[in-house]
Amino acid sequence: MLDEKKLQEAQNRVKGYVAERIIETKGKAEDVDFFLNNAENSLQTAKSVLAHTRNGDYDGSLWVINAGYYSMFYTVRALLESAGIKLKADLSIHALTFDALVNFFYLNGKLEKRLFEVFAEAHEEAAELLGKQKADGLVQEYFWERKKRGIFTYETTEVAMQSQAETSYNRALKFNAEIRAIM
Repeated sequence: MLDEKKLQEAQNRVKGYVAERIIETKGKAEDVDFFLNNAENSLQTAKSVLAHTRNGDYDGSLWVINAGYYSMFYTVRALLESAGIKLKADLSIHALTFDALVNFFYLNGKLEKRLFEVFAEAHEEAAELLGKQKADGLVQEYFWERKKRGIFTYETTEVAMQSQAETSYNRALKFNAEIRAIM
């Protein structure tokens, strides 16, 4: 999982963003459907490009990785919007979105609580542990896909991208399903 220092840094940045009104926390839940539609379109794009890549039509690995990440990004934006959290930035919206997810849903246990409720049919202790593990995993997967998108977009060779495209798509598919379930 992310180390405590990185989590604390994200939390501190969010405090500054709130003070500067880059993040507003008392808004109405708006644009949720817009972000969910963008997430679904991005996921479908990743699926389609991956199918063409598998068939050997062309190598769209970079675009599978990008579209998979963007589906996760838009799903997190929908989650934040559903809680009335507005992000107002032109630059670094991806880092801002990650910090907001960590601060408003991970560090305060909301993501874990919502996942716990999803698994509440199970024994309470098992559901509690599973909720924590899922929350840890979802935040970690989003972090890695955000980081990977940057690396593969700007720094990596074609061969490395091909091996990661399938992983990115599957990770995005799982992430989207989990976040939608708790919304």
